[in-house]
Parts: sequence; C-alpha cells; structure tokens
Amino acid sequence: MTSPRDSRPDAPPGSAAPSGLATERGNAAASTEVGAMFDQISGVYDPMNLVISAFQEPRWRKRAVTFAGLRPGGRAIDVASGTGKVAADLHRSAEPHGEVLGVDISPGMIGIARQRFVGRPGLTFVVGDAMALPAEDGRFDAATIAFGMRNLPDYTRGFAEMARVVRPGGKVVCLEIARPRSRLARIMRWWFDRIVPLIGKVAGQGGAYAYLVRSVQSYPAPERIAEVMREAGLLGIRWIGMSGGIVTIHVGTVPPREG
Repeated sequence: MTSPRDSRPDAPPGSAAPSGLATERGNAAASTEVGAMFDQISGVYDPMNLVISAFQEPRWRKRAVTFAGLRPGGRAIDVASGTGKVAADLHRSAEPHGEVLGVDISPGMIGIARQRFVGRPGLTFVVGDAMALPAEDGRFDAATIAFGMRNLPDYTRGFAEMARVVRPGGKVVCLEIARPRSRLARIMRWWFDRIVPLIGKVAGQGGAYAYLVRSVQSYPAPERIAEVMREAGLLGIRWIGMSGGIVTIHVGTVPPREG
C-alpha cells in the first residue's frame, strides 16, 4: 500500500513525455513515467479537459457515475482519480454516510484533489498504483476509472484489480476516449488529433498533449475492451457511446467469489 504522504520529485521542466504507444497488454510506458507527466500538467489539467472535450466532460463524467449505481451509504473507489471530480460525484451519490477512495499515481494530481475537497468526511485521496490498488478484496460497491485505462501498462490487470476490490454483484465502470467511425465523430476526431496538440503547446505542455492523442490512437476498440473485461473476470459487459462515439462507457459486474 502506498502511503498518502508518499511523493517523488516532479519531472524536470521540458522532459520528454511518454510515447503514447501501446503493447499487446497496455500502454508501453511505465506507470511512474506516466505519473511524472501528470505531475507536470496537474495545474492545467482541469481547464484543458473542458476545452479539448468541447465542454462535454462534466456530462460524460456524471453519466459514468450514474452507471456505478451507488446508493446512500455506499462505498466506491475511483482509479486514476486525477483531481478528484469523479470521486466527488460518487461521494455525492453515496451521501449520507458514504465512503469514496480516490487513487492516482500522480502526487501532483492527488494534492489538488485533497485541497479542492477538504472537509468532506468519507472522501479520501491517496497516491497509489492502479496495478496494485491499496484496498482489500470486496471492499467497495463499485469501481470507476475515467480517462485513465489507456494510461495503464496492463489493461487486463487494471480491470482485474478493480474487480478484486468490488463486492460480488458490484459494478466496474470505465469511461474512456474512443476512436469513433460516424461522420460527426470524424469531425471531432480531426479536432482531437490536430487541434489538441496545438492547444497543448499554447499551454506549455505540447509533449503531454501529443502523448494524449497518441495514447487514444493506440487504445483498443470498444469491442476489444469488452473482451479484456471478460478476461479480467467481469460479467454482463455492456457499453454505450456518447457525443457521436468520441467517448465510450463500459460497465461490467463482479461475479460471485469461488468457494
């Protein structure tokens, strides 16, 4: 388990971003390399998300939280939690007396989340690795990951870890940018592929946002992600596309424990 106080120095300004390429298992970069990049962009992450999503990100996020199905008093874990917005929405759904844990590899992102949501009992943020979540088996009613799965070095292990910490019958929800095929989506894809890196350069983070585009291009199709979720042991996999298919929400159910 990674301590909430654990930290590491930021990568030096101007250091190279990860390639954004993928192996057969997942992102080609190590988790620590990706975490260092997110430390660098933590200060511009939220406004950039709004701009590059054409201000659709809050709607996508809230839809994913709805699929988690939390009720008052429920418990959830948000993986690759970033600045904590999904975790905070989950916590709102679980009030009163709910518990939500946000986990992210980047101390910079977790620091922002802690400052933003200080004073909310039951909402906790820790630095931790999605490949080895800091929680016991079956602790939560749901697990979510929003725009983080394509950053993991092993997609199957990422989903398996989420399933491990969720009780039988609970939900695993993944919100991620997709490579859509519709005419509207092709326009949005052009915006994403060509304009997002330029916006990143203006924000002084050209390498990081070029990585973002490449990581989306390398991420598997929704049908393959559904297969990966099944390989991780999840059942009843379904998915929906939003905004012309530019993002996809996958949902799976944790099966009964053997024995």
